[in-house]
Formats: sequence, structure tokens, C-alpha cells
Amino acid sequence: MKIDKDKPYVIFLAEIIYNNVANIKKENPTIVNIDAIERFMVTEVYDEISSGKFHDIWFKDLESNNYIDKETGKKIPEETIKLLKIQKDIAVKQLIKYPKLYYAKSSFPLEISQRAFDFVWRMCESYELWCKETKQPYALSLKITD
Repeated sequence: MKIDKDKPYVIFLAEIIYNNVANIKKENPTIVNIDAIERFMVTEVYDEISSGKFHDIWFKDLESNNYIDKETGKKIPEETIKLLKIQKDIAVKQLIKYPKLYYAKSSFPLEISQRAFDFVWRMCESYELWCKETKQPYALSLKITD
């Protein structure tokens, strides 16, 4: 049975998040995944994703190309675009940012900050699982699913 390695569009966001977290860890080899994710959560990329700007730019690019995938030359189905819009809404809601999201007398994050962390973790986990399922040839440096 042949495994379909075509990357689903909904995995692109997870890949971007994963690669950014992995790069932070690569630059700081002594930190754990939790610290790498927390550092990612203060980056410009995180800000673009959490504000919806990432998807807005992506949608504008797709629309300008009449929803034709630049790599495959195939038209992106309307259902996929709807899923990506849902993904944007979920990402914005889960990654909402407020300044100083910690309790005043401790370093414990507030629930909303923990929800954002959990979302980033799940995106990284999803990307690793997809890579394992499709037998991607490159190493997965975070090893979240091991």
C-alpha cells in the first residue's frame, strides 16, 4: 500500500510552528521543549499567527492565484479553504495574547496562557504524528511523540 505524502493544507500551520520551536531548541540545545515553546510564544511568528495575520496573508496569496496550488498546479477545494478559515479562527481564539499572563505572586501562567501553550504543544505533536504516519525522511528533533 502506497502512503500519500501530499501535505494536507491544514498541516502547514503545524509545520511552521514546529520548525520555529525546533529552531529555538537547536539554537539553545540545553533547553527542554517546554522552554522552547515558551520562547516561541514571544516571537513575531507567534504574533502573526495569534493575530490572524498569518492566515490573512496566506488567503490573500491563494486568492490572487485563483486558489491554484503553486507547487502542484491543482485547484484547492472550497472545503479545504473553509477548513483553513476554521483553523484561523481556532488559532486566534486559542493563542490570544494578554500582557503579563501570570498570577501576581507566582510564576504560574493564567489559564488563558496555558491554553495557548497547550495549543502550540498539540500543533507540534500533530506535525510529528503526521510525519511519522507518512514516513518523512527527515529527523524530528523535538521528539514530542516518543
